[in-house]
Amino acid sequence: MFRSAASVLVLLIFLAPAAAQSPPATTGPAAQSAPQAKPTAKKATAKPKAAAKSAEPATTGPCGVGVIAGIGDVFVVQKIGLTVFGNDYAEVPVSWGLDDLVFARARAAAGNAPVRRIAYAKGALDSYYHPKSGLFRNQRQELSNLIRQIAGNAGCERYLVIMRSEGQLDGTNQSLSGVGIFSRGVGLISYAYVFAYIGVTWVDGHTFEIMKGPAVTFEGVMKHMADNFVSNELLQKVDKSMFPEAAADSANNTALHDTTRDLLTKRLDKILPPYFAQ
Repeated sequence: MFRSAASVLVLLIFLAPAAAQSPPATTGPAAQSAPQAKPTAKKATAKPKAAAKSAEPATTGPCGVGVIAGIGDVFVVQKIGLTVFGNDYAEVPVSWGLDDLVFARARAAAGNAPVRRIAYAKGALDSYYHPKSGLFRNQRQELSNLIRQIAGNAGCERYLVIMRSEGQLDGTNQSLSGVGIFSRGVGLISYAYVFAYIGVTWVDGHTFEIMKGPAVTFEGVMKHMADNFVSNELLQKVDKSMFPEAAADSANNTALHDTTRDLLTKRLDKILPPYFAQ
């Protein structure tokens, strides 16, 4: 038995160098293709197409998180005068791809978690943003029913809904909603701010009930309050000349376009990641 063991040991010693050389053999095909510069370049350019194809099945397969980007291409132009007679409000249709930006930032916040964008018909959210007058309104139930209709047969486990929200401007009785620009004051004592008021909601994909978000925890609530106390989280002061003379002029204002998208991006990148960290 000793001789047999010795024979096996000797055989292993001879096989060890061969085993050490085996990894290069597995990379042989790559080594052979390395001198061929053109085929390698073609493979490199083909990678983005392959990634795009791999993302296509996600629109029909199992869905973990469905993202409903519901800010819409609406830009608010608002004047806040010294008296109520100096107030003015207008919603201007723009083609700034705001919902595309919302989904892009949601996908970035999701990291490796797959998300699917849920498309909806134009005007599907109008009833929520501009409800019929009434004494009582159950916004949670309205939103739940609305998302159920929009989701249709998507079959996602959860829906992340990003929509315009509303907040009161400090020192006034005026509210700001969605994304836009406002001016306050008259003449030399006036100023202008771009704003981005948006809200994020989790909706259960089975019951369509509103779920608790990350801000429901004590730490989350305190952080949310702190964020709202810091004006530059929601507002960005701009030169008064950026405020359009006519509300409709804002649609073609490049400076407003860039400033709004920049502020919205910063806001989204701050509030979306906690939802994917739950």
